[in-house]
Amino acid sequence: MTIEERKSYFVEVGKFLSLFGDNSSDSIKITPQNERFFNELNDKIDQAIHYNGWFTRENVIFSLQQWSKALTPNNLETWLKPYTFNQEKQKTVAIVMAGNIPLVGFHDFISVLISGHNVLVKQSSNDKQLLPVIASFLIDIAPEFKNRIKFTEDKLGSFDAVIATGSDNTARYFEYYFKGKPSIIRKNRNSVAILTGKESTTELEALGEDIFRYFGLGCRNVSKLYVPENYNFDDFFKAIYSWKNLLNSAKYTNNYDYNKAVYLMSEFKLLENGFLILKEDEGFGSPIATLFYEKYQNEAQLQKTLKEHQDKLQCVVGNETEVGFGQTQHPRLWEYADGVDTLQFLEKI
Repeated sequence: MTIEERKSYFVEVGKFLSLFGDNSSDSIKITPQNERFFNELNDKIDQAIHYNGWFTRENVIFSLQQWSKALTPNNLETWLKPYTFNQEKQKTVAIVMAGNIPLVGFHDFISVLISGHNVLVKQSSNDKQLLPVIASFLIDIAPEFKNRIKFTEDKLGSFDAVIATGSDNTARYFEYYFKGKPSIIRKNRNSVAILTGKESTTELEALGEDIFRYFGLGCRNVSKLYVPENYNFDDFFKAIYSWKNLLNSAKYTNNYDYNKAVYLMSEFKLLENGFLILKEDEGFGSPIATLFYEKYQNEAQLQKTLKEHQDKLQCVVGNETEVGFGQTQHPRLWEYADGVDTLQFLEKI
């Protein structure tokens, strides 16, 4: 397959995913060819929700929608333009996927295939329902992919390179287990937002999406705020109140109640609005239903702090940063996890 052919197939994947939710155009309809896969993926969404209590239909559909918007001819052209892939250097790349949010490993999956390599996928047990259906759809429209895609639940066998995502603890295991192989090994990352006190209601409402989408479980979810001295949180709390329905999730409510009880018993000073706890803390990885915040005195001091901790940060959100409010869950294809260029890695193996 040429790179142009591979791009065209992933455009078709994007069109297929657009059938889910309300973003499909009138020109994209369920056809006899894709109806079977549509029904199967629809069933698998229900199974995914059953297997992982943190998955909801709304969040799974949201993920599918974002991928349908990403896989357009223009986006793929922009993404792939800087690279030259050697058609003769076909390697097998193993991917060890996380399972914290729906289809969290999909970018690695498409990166390996579109660069011309074979993929060996080891999914997380928390998110193993959705991707095989999408892979089957891809094979149906492009049978050339049949021998290039393999899923395994066993110990990884023969492969030439690996992309593995996990926690700081599992990363140490990955580094030992995969030593001697070309690798990208991802660790814990968190995202932060910078507030000045001059944000509009619209911007603060958009920040709610950055904080609460996927229950805050993604590395691109904002888990900490940087605020100026004497910042008044009233406008922030008013702007995010529409997310109060998170309490309809028993798992979220249990985490909220538990963390609040622990903090109160420890006599921490807290701010809270009935579904979100604000705790002043220098850490980055706040627990579910909790958002850390830290005060800054001036811009220079804040930038120094961010630079010192850049290896722990995925996104920095704000009006003067690269990621605007409400944009963390809409990454473009060329915005790589941990800032590591996946396609450049795949180009060189």
